Parts: sequence; structure tokens; C-alpha cells
Amino acid sequence: MSNPRNGDTKPPCLPRNGLVKIPTQPNGLGSASITKGTPAVKNRLCQPSSVPAILSPALAHRSDLSIPSLASPLSLATLASVSSPPGASLVGLNTSEGSEQPSPERLPGSPSERQLAVDEKILNRLFWYFSACEKCVLAQVCKAWRRVLYQPKFWVGLTPVLHTKELYNILPGGEKEFVSLQGFAVRGFDGFCLVGVSDLDICEFIDNYPLSKKGVKSMSLKRSTITDAGLEVMLEQMQGVVRLELSGCNDFTEAGLWSSLNARITALSVSDCINVADDAIAAISQLLPNLTELNLQAYHVTDTALAYFTAKQGYTTHTLRLNSCWEITNHGVVNMVHSLPNLSVLSLSGCSKVTDDGVELVAENLRKLRSLDLSWCPRITDMALEYIACDLHKLEELVLDRCVRITDTGLSYLSTMSSLRSLYLRWCCQVQDFGLKHLLGMGSLRLLSLAGCPLLTTTGLSGLVQLQELEELELTNCPGATPELFKYFSQHLPCCMVIE
Repeated sequence: MSNPRNGDTKPPCLPRNGLVKIPTQPNGLGSASITKGTPAVKNRLCQPSSVPAILSPALAHRSDLSIPSLASPLSLATLASVSSPPGASLVGLNTSEGSEQPSPERLPGSPSERQLAVDEKILNRLFWYFSACEKCVLAQVCKAWRRVLYQPKFWVGLTPVLHTKELYNILPGGEKEFVSLQGFAVRGFDGFCLVGVSDLDICEFIDNYPLSKKGVKSMSLKRSTITDAGLEVMLEQMQGVVRLELSGCNDFTEAGLWSSLNARITALSVSDCINVADDAIAAISQLLPNLTELNLQAYHVTDTALAYFTAKQGYTTHTLRLNSCWEITNHGVVNMVHSLPNLSVLSLSGCSKVTDDGVELVAENLRKLRSLDLSWCPRITDMALEYIACDLHKLEELVLDRCVRITDTGLSYLSTMSSLRSLYLRWCCQVQDFGLKHLLGMGSLRLLSLAGCPLLTTTGLSGLVQLQELEELELTNCPGATPELFKYFSQHLPCCMVIE
């Protein structure tokens, strides 16, 4: 957020994981999560916005308004002669009716300019130019702006993140009062992330959010103390939930999954929950026949669990992410490819016991794959890349981060893949300049990450200008990436975002 005292007008930068932390205010609103967009898109959100053409020249160029960039929320607060109160939440929901907000008559400028500033047709076009954080501030400028911004179309793809302490107001007598969530309902949020909540907090949320019974499609619980009983009540009461995430929740058990999972759930993510093992996968496979996506990070799941999936799931499940499932071996891969033959997205990230033979099984049996993640698999070698290049002709994304045995020979195999659009080689410590030459003929590449590759030189990297269709190039922690090289790329790859 910009600071008017030091003149910094740079817009708030979204971290690459998409989370945007927003300061707390008494109404209990926390933060928002960007849930869609590629890394390139998320980085573009950090770039200063240009003045939209639909702004009146009188407003866009008035020197007395001091608007260095419309990307700065405070600039627009200045435009409306009001600044956000100290400590206010950027979400800008649940503003009390008695709060001071400027009327159109109090806006600076001539009557025609003031009318222009609250014209709903113009505002409906104008607000598309701003990021989520900026919209949160703009909604506090005046009632006219809030009325336009509270339309659900401006919040599609955003998930509010609410921490336990932000769900309650402390009354003068010390009692706790659950915050009003009406502002969320007006904007039509159909997904929430609750952090650190208990069974009671979830019940209060269900009772206080008007859309909870049918309108909430996605629920995420992180670092929460939800028990088997709480999980059962939540899924019984919230009949609209089809996407469920449980992360860092250590108080529910496998018995809770057996008693609460409902066939309507099509996407499930379970990570860092200590009570999840093979029996949990048995519950998932038997109770969720319509499962399309499963994300699992569990240290105690073994090869046996991957044989539990039914024939129905073999037809419907298209995404499986097994992250840091340390006990999974090539035998588990055999069970997986036979149980789920229609996968289009597969991650074996951190499955450190999987070897080239396991990748060969994947390549021979999962021909529909479009995305494959083998990051942090230290036993993967160039031979695995040969299997991938020979059989996975539809593959568009390949992640090989921290595959330390991959060499230039492996990249020569990948150079034959005409459909590959995204290639991640972060911290592949044996890749050298000669290997990069194999990639220069891959006209399909749009995203290339070479972050942390220590052997690449400035000379080798400069050859990447031949990839004229490249849209994003990541060179963080790459010794060969010099300021002169970045200047060279800006001249010869003008349409490519180079991440330093």
C-alpha cells in the first residue's frame, strides 16, 4: 500500500502464492486469496496501471489532484477527498450506515466532473482496471462506488480468508459478538478459507452467513481444531459444498471422514493432517464416486492406498497431486496408473522413492497427461525424460525442480516435444549452456524457469532471445543473469516478462 508521506505510489504486490494479507479492522475482515491466474498474470498485478481511456481528460490530468498513478488506492481516495481511516481493512465490507462517506456534491471539480465520477456506466468499466486490493479501498470512497463495486462480477475468483480473531467483535463488557457477514453475501462469495477455527466457530459461521446452507461451494479449513463431530456438522449443514480443503487440521480422524464425506464432493485436498493414512484413502475412494480432483500430502500413505480407487473414479478423476508422500514407491505408481487411467494432471512432487521405472509406467499408461510434476524427486535421471518425450505427446507443462540428476542430455530429449508450453528447471544443478541450446528450437515454449541453475553463464542465457514466443522467463538466483543481460532481454524479448 502506498505511503503518502514518502511519495511511494507502488501498488501492493501479490506474492506468487496468491495470498494477499489485509490489515484487520473491528468488523473482523481479514484477507483475500487470489485463486486463479498463472504466475505471469500474478506478477502483472504488481505492475503500475495506466490511466484508462474512459477517464475524462479533466480528471486524468488535473494537477491539483496529484494522481501519480491510478494503481495507487490512495490516489483515488484523494480524488474523492477522503482517505482510508488508519488501520481500516482493505476489504471495505460492512461499513456502518452512520460512517462518513462523501456525497457526489463533495467531490472536487466542476458539476460535470463530479457527475462523471459517479456515473455507473463509466464506473462499471473503470473498476475492471484495478487489482483486488485496490477494489477493496475503492469500495470505501463513497456509496456510489461501493454500490457498483459490490456487484459479484468484480469478485469472481477471490476467496475471503478469515482468522478466528477476526470473526468476533469484543463488546464493551468483554463479551464476544460474531461479526456480520452480510457484506460477503452481497458480493456473492461462494468460497471461504477459515484459519484456526474450532467446531463452535464453524457453527457460528453457518448461522451468520446467509448463503452458507446452499450458496457456499468451496470451504477451506487451515490450522484448525475441527473434530470429527465438527466436520460432520459442517458438511451436513452446508449442502452446497463440492470443494473441500483440510490443511494442518490434526484433530479429526479417519473415522470422521467415513462419517462426513458426501458423494456431492468433487474436489478434495488434504494436507499436513497427521491422522491421514491408508484408511482415509479408502474412505475417499468409497464415499466420493464423482471425485474429479484429489490433492494429497500425507507422510503415512503407502502403495496399498493407491489401489483403492473404483472404476467410477477411474473414469471421472482427471487430477491427482501426491505431494511429499514419502512412502509411495514404483509399486504405488503401478496401482495408480491402473486405477486412474484418465488423469490429465499428475504430481509426484516430493515422492522421493519414485525412480525412472515409475516414470516409464506413467508415460506408457497415462497418455492423456497435460501436466506432470516430478519436482523434488532426486532419483529421476535423463532416462525418465526420454520416456516422457517418447510417449507423452500431449504434455503441456513439465516441472523438474530440484531433479539434481538431470543433465544436458535430458534436455535434448525434451527438445522434441512440440506441445510443451511450460518447463520448470529450478535448481537443476547440472544443466549447462550446451543444454540450453537444445531448447532454442522449441517454438511452443511460453514459460521457462531456470532459477537457481548455477552453471548457466551470461553467454548461454543470451541465446534465449531466439525463443521469440516466450512470455515468462524466470532467472532468480541465476549467477549468469547480469543487469546487462536483463537490458539485452528487454530489447530483444519485449513481450516477455523476465523475472529477476
